[in-house]
Parts: sequence; C-alpha cells; structure tokens
Amino acid sequence: MQRLIRHPASIGTAVTAVEVELSRPAPRLLALRYLVTGPAGAIRLPPTRAPERADDLWQHTCFELFLANPPGYLELNFSPSTQWAAYRFDAPREGMRNAAIAAPKIETRIGFEMFELHAELAMPVLGPVGLAAVIEEKGGALSWWALAHPDGEPDFHHPDGFRLRLDPAH
Repeated sequence: MQRLIRHPASIGTAVTAVEVELSRPAPRLLALRYLVTGPAGAIRLPPTRAPERADDLWQHTCFELFLANPPGYLELNFSPSTQWAAYRFDAPREGMRNAAIAAPKIETRIGFEMFELHAELAMPVLGPVGLAAVIEEKGGALSWWALAHPDGEPDFHHPDGFRLRLDPAH
C-alpha cells in the first residue's frame, strides 16, 4: 500500500489519508485500489455515468496514474463517475494527445469514513509510476495528493513524482 502525501497548498481538510494499492492479478493487467480516509459524506462525488472517455476529470474528485513509457509518459484519470481519460505526453506537459488504450473497469465503494475506487486495465508497466488524487469537498475545497510533490504549485507531471517501480514481467 502506497501512502500519498497531501500538498501544502491544499485547502480541503476532510480527507485525512489517501492510499493506493497496485497489483498484477494477471500478466499485462494492472489493478489499482485507491482508499480515501475521511467522512465520505464530505467528498463531492460526481454522479455515475456511462463508463466512457471524458476530458477535464481532474478538475473534480479524480484518481490518477502516471506511467513512464519512453520516450514520454502516460497519464490515466479515473473518476468516481466511471468516466476515464488516457493521455500520452512527450515530456512534462508537452505533446499531450489521447492515448489508445482499452477502457478500464472502474468500481467504487462508499463507507461512513472511507471511499474506495478500484480500477483495472490492460497495461504493461515499462518504467517508474506516479500516483495521485484530487479530492473535491462538497464546499468546493480541493486537496491534492501524490507520492511526492515538487516545490511550488501542485504538479503531478513533475518527474520527481514517478517514484514507484513495478516489475514489468508480471
């Protein structure tokens, strides 16, 4: 389980922890479980929608995965609405375009003091991984969570955030 760090510029205070578990249930299959601790009733969760590709998911509660994939990297967004996005970048925030991937399977679970999002997708992991989350509270306050944060504004694309290594052979 990887514990994410709250960015100091975060305004939202309801969430006390965000953890992520990554696993390989089968070859070339990546499973993620994002666990948010705090009163689930305080988190703004979008209504469930068709599980389709959508842009700008990161502007609200959204869970993110960054995969080094030379010569650039991939960014995947998973919304509690079950919408998703996948982008390829050539360099940090440069050359953004849609990445051709199969739609991930997204499921959620809500408890009194927790929220979980499970995502499963066909994906080889070729290099370091970055994990992140944007949590929006019902009042509109945001908090940003990642494995590491560079100085300054939240920036999940910064190379310092790609800290986790997975065995690509599984």
